[in-house]
Amino acid sequence: MAKINFGGTLEEVVTRAEFPMEKALEVLKHETIAIVGYGVQGPAQALNLRDNGFNIIIGQRSGGKTWEKAIQHGWVPGETLFEIEEAAKQGTIIQYLLSDAGQIASWPTIKPHLTKGKTLYFSHGFGVTFKEQTGIVPPPDVDVVLAAPKGSGTSVRRLFLQGKGINSSYAVFQDATGHAETKAIALGIGVGSGYLFKTDFKKEVYSDLTGERGTLMGAIAGIFEAQYEVLRSKGHSPSEAFNETVEELTQSLMPLVAENGMDWMYANCSTTAQRGALDWKKKFKAATLPVFQELYESVASGTEAKRTIDTCSQPNYREKLADELKELRTSELWQAGAAVRSLRPEKDKVEASMIN
Repeated sequence: MAKINFGGTLEEVVTRAEFPMEKALEVLKHETIAIVGYGVQGPAQALNLRDNGFNIIIGQRSGGKTWEKAIQHGWVPGETLFEIEEAAKQGTIIQYLLSDAGQIASWPTIKPHLTKGKTLYFSHGFGVTFKEQTGIVPPPDVDVVLAAPKGSGTSVRRLFLQGKGINSSYAVFQDATGHAETKAIALGIGVGSGYLFKTDFKKEVYSDLTGERGTLMGAIAGIFEAQYEVLRSKGHSPSEAFNETVEELTQSLMPLVAENGMDWMYANCSTTAQRGALDWKKKFKAATLPVFQELYESVASGTEAKRTIDTCSQPNYREKLADELKELRTSELWQAGAAVRSLRPEKDKVEASMIN
């Protein structure tokens, strides 16, 4: 492991230099990795593992769009594509990549096939951490590990195809064989991680739920809407309001932050922008810090987990979700966004076939 200074705190991380792909393949050479679930993370992790030379099979309910999607990706029914129960039976490592609600529903099917010495793998600590609500309690004689890419499945696959790697965390919940950590790292490298940092299941899910509801998705979407509405109410056109709210951030400034950090981005903006940003940053922090504290407590108390389970398990959840997403999509803000994106040069657009 490499020791890296993170803002004054030394952390041990695993990179491909210390744990190359050849080592990951050697560690898992006798394993059959069953990817159960082919929705969000499943396709990216499965395709990356296959491309890297691991022995992969897919477990998915037959007959639906996701089954057909797996066939389109080259998985062959009866050879590398099976019903969930059969894949779980054949797999020595079961990568449990269904949605949280899907994991709860399918657990009675999976659990009987978690025989002694097998490995149960997650990319999210939700099911195990909130076991009182999910009922997901692994048998004591299996390894239980986690490798959690810090991004969507789309990003996991896209960065892999670009020859890059996504950052991921890894954790061991249960080490029955004495080799759980090595397998967790090997799987993390295999799915396309650039580097891995160690955590535990509880910290992974607490940080993940906070991040998704906060700066990664919930907070940023709310801030976009607030600024856009103010600009529109003051007479700015939809194009101008969207460009100053979203487009400049995502296409110009955030790439600079990703490249060299926030201070570097500030240093490469106008002095007017620098001064205003530094002054107003403190006000936004003061305004939002109590919200983030409330959010974290809601996660840690299990309130967010309960709401997720109760809501996502409803039979009409997908219909309600479609309505909520339609409301976002048809709002003036994101209709303006669709128009702005259509004006970008073709070379700046990500090829859909590269990801899907």
